[in-house]
Amino acid sequence: QVQLVESGGGWVQPGGSLRLSCVVSNSGSIFSINDMGWYRQAPGKQRELVATITSIRRTNYADSVKGRFTIARDNAKFTVYLQMNSLKPDDTAVYYCNSVGPYGTWSWGQGTQVTVSS
Repeated sequence: QVQLVESGGGWVQPGGSLRLSCVVSNSGSIFSINDMGWYRQAPGKQRELVATITSIRRTNYADSVKGRFTIARDNAKFTVYLQMNSLKPDDTAVYYCNSVGPYGTWSWGQGTQVTVSS
């Protein structure tokens, strides 16, 4: 079973930066050919997709994070990253990664909490 482990969250002041990591285990060769995404879920809100990266590293972003967040991947390390700059209080949420490609959604990890406040 594929396992997802997110890390890198924490507390940061508005305008600050964080870099999230997501290590994917037990996916075998599928990881490198699969599209991946970062989601977030704020308290009382539905989970939303904020960034995606294809197997050929084509990226796409939600309007709310465009220009501030950057998604990347390292296939050799089975890892997906989310660089978050110019953070705002509205970015406060639990962040998750998952497959967004044709291989379906994998079991969700525990996520990593990001809190932006002064």
